[in-house]
This record gives sequence, structure tokens and C-alpha cells, in this order.
Amino acid sequence: MSRNLEIPQGKRSKLYRFFEILPGAISYTAIILLFILSWVNPVIGAIYLFIIIASTLVKAIGIAFRSVQGYKVIKRAESVDWRARMEDLSSPHEAYERVRNNNDKSYHFEEHVENLKFMTAMSKEYPNPQKVYHIVIMTAYNEGIEILSPSIQAVSQNSFPNDRIIFVLAYEERGGEVMEQIAKSLKSTYKDTFRDFLTIKHPANLRGEVIGKGPNLTYAGHAVAEYAKKKHLPTENIIVTSLDSDNHMHPKYLDNVAYEFVAHPNRQRLSYQPVSLFMNNIWDAPAPSRIIAVSNSFFNIITTMRPHVIRNFASHSQPLQALEAMDFWSKRTIVEDGHQYWRSLFFFHGDYDVLPIRIPIYQDAVIGDSLWETIKAQFVQVRRWDYGASDVAYVGTRLFTPRDKRIMPFWRLFPKFWRLLDGHVTLAIMAPIVAFGGWVPMIMNISSHDMVTYNLPNIVSIVETFAAVGLIITIIISLRILPKRPPKYRKSRSLLMLLQWILMPLTSILYQSLAAFYAQTRLMLGFYMERFDVTKKVIKK
Repeated sequence: MSRNLEIPQGKRSKLYRFFEILPGAISYTAIILLFILSWVNPVIGAIYLFIIIASTLVKAIGIAFRSVQGYKVIKRAESVDWRARMEDLSSPHEAYERVRNNNDKSYHFEEHVENLKFMTAMSKEYPNPQKVYHIVIMTAYNEGIEILSPSIQAVSQNSFPNDRIIFVLAYEERGGEVMEQIAKSLKSTYKDTFRDFLTIKHPANLRGEVIGKGPNLTYAGHAVAEYAKKKHLPTENIIVTSLDSDNHMHPKYLDNVAYEFVAHPNRQRLSYQPVSLFMNNIWDAPAPSRIIAVSNSFFNIITTMRPHVIRNFASHSQPLQALEAMDFWSKRTIVEDGHQYWRSLFFFHGDYDVLPIRIPIYQDAVIGDSLWETIKAQFVQVRRWDYGASDVAYVGTRLFTPRDKRIMPFWRLFPKFWRLLDGHVTLAIMAPIVAFGGWVPMIMNISSHDMVTYNLPNIVSIVETFAAVGLIITIIISLRILPKRPPKYRKSRSLLMLLQWILMPLTSILYQSLAAFYAQTRLMLGFYMERFDVTKKVIKK
């Protein structure tokens, strides 16, 4: 693979440093500019603020609409018998004749009929559904059996045949002897559950690697590629899914992914992105962690309804053949999941897409040994996600490069770059400006009697009230996607699930804004985050 696709280590070029500094510079400038404009002319400051607040209202309306739409689509996708549709792909002509006149209104049915029609006409270009295999790589560092075993069990309960699933436990040598014994125990327990159960130990301190999940995944990827060849498996028909240790896969996920893999002619240049829902232990988590978990779940629900902005996040699936060609995941970033989108996009010279899979994979909300430990662990997790701002430099240097050296056309890449940059800047500035911005023009002109300045806090409050409608809709839907309340909790716990949203402004500033500023400031100063701080997994008895 071309070295041009790797993240630089050590000293960066001037252009690369410029783009590393850019997100933080814009974020700080946006905050400071409000004070400067308000001091120069309170009306100009008010207009600047109102433009930002108005954009919040527009986004809130979009969030409300996409939340409702996404929730309905996920429920419809979950109700589909993806195993039966996979069987249809095995004999597309017969299936097409059977279903083409059906008045079926279920999710994706019209697309299913079209897929059968095209496969009937061009059957030789499609893989045999009975020869599609899944390799599931679950990474582990120091998690216990009580965390790992339910995740493995969830994979084993998929509707996809277990005799075509190879499960891989990719564990770290850094986990020590305890992790070694856990790996052996799990292999003994599940060795007869799947076609094969592999344990692959990633050596510590390999040169050119950050301490993170990417190097572990890539090391395991090389091993499973060799395994597939040795076992004479059709590597062009193998789908690899990366899985975190706390991920509980929906029973229909693997069949849904396999279906889309078979049905799309451009299958090798697609990755398949499920909806990540942080709901495994949501009833056990304290209020701040619950808000972050539900908010991020809704972000993923909304994103799945916007295919033009969707990128890899957390667990995702990609064909083995494509992964092997691009040397799997990056070993130089702690945000290997989001970075995998850009890595794949540039490797395939822009001919690459992320296909939304509207089937969820459930993850844990953050829980520590105490409330304070939870608050700290949650901040560590969010700041790691926000370090995705490091991709601004990775993309920007490939965008603003001489035409003859560009990997893909400027005007195709620029909108993607703009959304990436805008997303990280918005994360940093929106919460504090919405919370306190209305007071800035008045404070900077305390002796002024200008009516616009004086009434600005009230005007902002009215706009925020309308924007709160989106939050209310989100809260209502959040109560519907919650798993059933465990018997150990009283009904009063459900009331707390509603009252917790009072903390939303505080959590937005702490976990959205401060975490984003933290990550962007480190990039500005060249203090790179090169260690994946593993979020401790705690199970409440």
C-alpha cells in the first residue's frame, strides 16, 4: 500500500500542521469573535450570535424529524426475516417469480424485488449466498469473562449459520497472564460453537504502532487472511466485522450484512455500518452517563438516515479482500474506526461508500466504580472520539494538493472535508454559545441602553424554547428504545430517566464542548494522543 495513505509520525509538514491547528483555531476564534464584535458594536455582536443560534434551531428541527424517521426505520428493519431474503438470493429467478406481484409493504421489500430481478439477469456476477462467510474479530485488553462471554454469546445467537462464522478473539499481550487465561477459557467454552474459534495475541511494543485498537485489529487481520487461504475459503466472499468487547450484536445483523454484500455489485468497495446503540446497561448507569449514552445513540440513529454523511464508527463490517489490499486498519491513530472511512476512500480513489445497516449493535454506557470515576471515564471516552479532529489534517492535505497528485477530484472531496471540519467546530462552540452567548453583548456594553442588547437574552431564550421541541421529541423516543426495566429497579427509576434531561445543558458543555476543545488544543500544540485509554467495564450486580 502507498505510504501516502499513512498518518505521519514524528515531525509533520507545514501544510499538515496547518490543518492540525485549523479546527482549534476556528473554534477559539468563534468564541473570541463574539466578545470582540459585541465590544465593537453590540448590534453586530447580536447579529453574529443570532446567526449561530438560528442554525441551532434549524438543526433541532432536523434532529426531531430524523429521530422519528430513524426510529421507525430501525424497527421495520428489525422485523424483516433477513435469513429468508438471503435464501431468496440463492435462487433469484424462482424467488422473483414468486414475489414480484406481492403487495408487501415491509422494509426494503421493493429493493429486494429489484435485486432479485437484476440477479436473475446477471447471476454470474453475484457470489453464491451459501458460500459467504463471516469473520468476527473482537478486540480485548483487560476485560473479564463477564464482559466478553455475553458478547460472544450474542454472535452465536445470530440467524446466520454458525458453521460459516469464524470468531476471533484478538487480545493484547499487555493484558498479561490474566488475559491469557481468559482467552484459553473462552476458546475452550466456544470452540465447538462456530466453524472455528481463534485466539490471536497482539505483541506489545511493536515499532510504528500507537497503543490502541487499530494495531490489534490489523495484526489479527493478517492472521485471519492467512487462515482463510490455508483453509481454502473463498476470500472474495468473506466479510470481516470488528467488534468491541462489550458489543452485543443483534440476531439479524450478520444476515442483513451478508444480504447487502451479495446484492451490491460494488461490494468490495463498500463497508457496512450498523446503528450503535449504547443500551446494554443503560438502567445501571448514573444520570450523566445515561444522557451521553442516549444522545450518542440518537446521533447514530440520525446519521443512519443521512447516507451522504455516514462514516465508520465503532463496530463495522468490510470485505476481507478489500481490507487485505489496504493493509487493514491504521496502526497510527487511536480513532481507527472513523479514520477507516478516509483510509478506504483514498485507497479506492473516491470509489467507496459506507452502506447503512439499520440493524443495531448494542454497546455499554460508561459505568465506573463510583460516580466520580464514571464522570472521569466518560470524559476520557468522549475526548477520544473527539480526537477524530485529527482527520482534518489527513483529509485537508490530500484536498489542497497539486491537481496531478490528488487522489480524487477536488469538488467531490471538498464537501466531505467541509462537513468534517464543521462537525468538530460545532461540537466545540455550540453548547457554550447557546448557554451563555445571549449575555455577552450586554456584559461587553454594560453602560449601554441599546434595546437590542438589553433584550437579547430574552430573544435567545425564545429561540431556544422552539429548539427544545426537538429535544422533547428525542426524549419521548428515547423512552421507547430503552430496554425493559430490570426487576431490581422500582418504577421510580423510570421517572429518573425523564428527570435526568435537566442535566442536558451541563453535560453538553462538559462532555461535548470541553472534550472537543481538549482534543483540538492538543492537536494545535502538537501533543498527540497516541494511547487508547480503554474505558473500564463495570457490571452492577
